[in-house]
Amino acid sequence: MKKVMLFAALIMLISSKCSQQHHDVGIAARPPMGWNSWDCFGSDVSEDQVKANADWMAENLLEFGWEYIVVDLGWYLHPDRTIHTFKEPRPPQSIDAYGRLVPDLNKFPSAANGVGFKSLADYIHSKGLKFGIHIMRGIPWQAVEQNLPILGSDSKAGDIIAPTDTCVWYDGLIGIDMTHPGGQAYYHSIAKLYAEWGVDYIKADDMCQPYHAAEIAGLHQAIAASGRPIVLSLSPGAAPLEQLPHLRQNANLWRISPDFWDDWKFLYRQFELCRLWEGTALPGAWPDADMLPIGKLRKTGPDDYIAEHMGKTPEEITDEYSRFTDIEKKTLMTLWCIFRSPLMLGGHLPESDETTFSLITNDQALEVNQASLNNRQVYRNGSAIAWAADMSNSKDKVVALFNVDDVQSINVSIGWDALGVSGDHIVRDLWTGEDIGQFSSLFSVELAPHGSGMYRIKL
Repeated sequence: MKKVMLFAALIMLISSKCSQQHHDVGIAARPPMGWNSWDCFGSDVSEDQVKANADWMAENLLEFGWEYIVVDLGWYLHPDRTIHTFKEPRPPQSIDAYGRLVPDLNKFPSAANGVGFKSLADYIHSKGLKFGIHIMRGIPWQAVEQNLPILGSDSKAGDIIAPTDTCVWYDGLIGIDMTHPGGQAYYHSIAKLYAEWGVDYIKADDMCQPYHAAEIAGLHQAIAASGRPIVLSLSPGAAPLEQLPHLRQNANLWRISPDFWDDWKFLYRQFELCRLWEGTALPGAWPDADMLPIGKLRKTGPDDYIAEHMGKTPEEITDEYSRFTDIEKKTLMTLWCIFRSPLMLGGHLPESDETTFSLITNDQALEVNQASLNNRQVYRNGSAIAWAADMSNSKDKVVALFNVDDVQSINVSIGWDALGVSGDHIVRDLWTGEDIGQFSSLFSVELAPHGSGMYRIKL
């Protein structure tokens, strides 16, 4: 798998020279693969939990290409603000003398003595992995209340804010007026701090919905000036498709949907969103279908928003395995692979179930995500959906077939003419790794409700 990914990255870097629509493709030249703390720990994430998942990834997943460990929202919150209360007004957040968020020492004791995340990042890097953090758009409310100085500027926090531009679901930060020179200075100051810590990946939230073009560009500029290669991921979705040129220029990945959870209605929605964004991915610039809610989820409970949208009480969906069936988990992974979405695992890795582990360690399926080209939906006919792609390291074609019907099994087919090929060809099932036969002009398979398959046509 490592050789495949290196080859794919080289191919994508070379092919991308013809496009000048986006920034350095050496960063996230292929869809990032990793783990994010939100789906299993929410805002209650702690250092021990992060290390446990890093240890497990290094031992079990690194060889398959999984490499990012991303600490989501809550690393700066006092433990009193749990997943059930983090949205309440004026949350207690840890900040430094320049109004920058720093880790809460109750949750991340290795951040003591002003080292921030440097110690944890060093630990994760020692495992051969990369380290990421989640941030919110803007500047902490405490920095404004205390009118703290902005590093590298004569401005203070109160000078640079857009007072009415706040996040509607988290009250911890205030938007920045990017027409004020101190605004860019603040973003430079946080990017400098993260680079000093050894951060490799930033998930910037409250950026895309509504779309904050000036702050997105400001953060991108700050990261570029930091001197460290850092992946920039934008949330939440749906990002506006009409902003594609700006997204490509200023981010490495961006969400195409609102939050995605382990219920079929969310997965069903993604098929249309993936179709809308097909053909827009480039090396270094990836539409993101969101995290993979498989494995052990919601260890500390869900927030009320999640429970409401899943039609459950918080108690019903606390500390449980993914509500996707095994068939639906395979469909989820098939769609994310053929669409070439970034792959961010959401479950607590040490408690991964057998089905999840088999899916996320399947070299042949992951190769489609990492090394395919010309990914496209061929057709949607009722409940039957077909996608196709070319492989960058051979003449082979890949097809992904789906049945999104809730009740009936159906036959889903694809003709060789849709792939630009002819003659007799062996077809391999990528999830089983088995060659299933030689076919002429057409391949058809019966799929169960919510089922899928991914196949390689050998040329």
